Amino acid sequence: MQSHSKFAHNKHTAKRRWLDTHEAGYHKSMGNRQIQMIAIGGSIGTGLFLGTGGRLEMAGPALALVYLVCGFFSFFILRALGELVLHRPTSGSFVSYAREFLGEKASYVVGWMYFLNWAMTGIVDITAVALYMNYWGTFAEVPQWLFALCALGVVATMNMIGVKWFGEMEFWFALIKVAAISLFLIASVVLLGIGTPLAGNTTGLHLITENGGMFPHGLLPALVLVQGVIFAFAGIELIGTAAGECREPAAVPKAINNIILRISLFYVGSVVLLVLLLPWNTYQAGQSPFVTFFSKLGVPYISTIMNIVVLTAALSSLNSGLYSTGRILRSLSMGGSAPKFMAKMSSKQVPYAGILVTCGIYVIGVLLNYLVPSRVFEIVLNSASLGIISSWAFIIVCQMGLRKAIHAGHAKPVYFKMPGAPFTSWLTLAFLLAVVIMMAFDYPNGTWTIATIPVLAVLLVLGWFGLRKHAQEVKQDQHIHEAPGSH
Repeated sequence: MQSHSKFAHNKHTAKRRWLDTHEAGYHKSMGNRQIQMIAIGGSIGTGLFLGTGGRLEMAGPALALVYLVCGFFSFFILRALGELVLHRPTSGSFVSYAREFLGEKASYVVGWMYFLNWAMTGIVDITAVALYMNYWGTFAEVPQWLFALCALGVVATMNMIGVKWFGEMEFWFALIKVAAISLFLIASVVLLGIGTPLAGNTTGLHLITENGGMFPHGLLPALVLVQGVIFAFAGIELIGTAAGECREPAAVPKAINNIILRISLFYVGSVVLLVLLLPWNTYQAGQSPFVTFFSKLGVPYISTIMNIVVLTAALSSLNSGLYSTGRILRSLSMGGSAPKFMAKMSSKQVPYAGILVTCGIYVIGVLLNYLVPSRVFEIVLNSASLGIISSWAFIIVCQMGLRKAIHAGHAKPVYFKMPGAPFTSWLTLAFLLAVVIMMAFDYPNGTWTIATIPVLAVLLVLGWFGLRKHAQEVKQDQHIHEAPGSH
């Protein structure tokens, strides 16, 4: 029994050494400052700046409660990811962890589902850029698809420069977003404190009670919106990928612990203040609620400045998507779950092949902006949510796998642990399953998205068999690394 346990331990250690070879070629050039801001920036994006307006229109003040619940479970997902990062930092993130604890098939599924998430999110982001540009009447005659194409060109160039420059640009992008939200929070608190009327309305709690209460359209619209809010939080898991190119992975726990506080402040706090300042039905889909607020203030150029900020947020999210998918696709390729060419790196240590593949998907987004410019945002939103839900579920399952490996003595214990696990692990998985079920009630977009799951399953199966030859080559390489005397 003891020899079997020792064999299992040695096999797991050898596999981990083989997985570590996947990190060869990356620069560990991102500092603590950049990791902290990437963590913040990942939780503030298009979903908050653009999506909140439409969600307030649909659910009213109840949106704050939805953000709070989703933020609660997002924290557990990040703590689970934090455990995995301290176990073994890797740019392959949960794709690499799924390979270690669940096997190559699980790694294949989570990797391509995560790619689906960012592929769809990128289309949302370039659509958001085009919508923000249309805010200015000067560009009213410029086709929406042209702005989308320009946005794609800019961020593709950014990602080819190198990880150090990516980290620096994301730092400043995140700083602009945080500064903008902070400006809104300060201005709104001051207005509430002195009781200044806004756009003919006195501010305060009465704006909730006089306009239908907390659930003006009932409970169901708020529940259905949960999947949209999940999309708003998509990007928080980016810190797991960035940790693989971080000089000090020990900085990750602090960044993760700070995220939940910022989600509470930026999302829940912002929605509460928005509905206390103006009637919730003032806000509408297609326009940032923050732009709506500042335009009502009547301060010259303030709404224009805010529109530039939300434009920056969309570009930041698009930039992060290309960064993440480039590394995820490379990790998939190194494990035999993606075509061999996707493992290629440039002289600047950038996985350019994967980035270019993602850019090809984003071109479809440009085409959608040309064909159906008014419906792009909703068409791809649910597909992105499905991708992120599956990825988050795999993070939890991998965390449970790590705990099992630690208990069996195959992995070293980590000091940064998910609170309340395994109970909170199962609770989070139950929540994610509930979100998928609720998506089915969001007719027609959510219903059709759930209906595509069998189609996705078939495509994943076909892709797996299509990659069989490359997978066999990788498996032989792994056996060589695991063979006695190979190290």
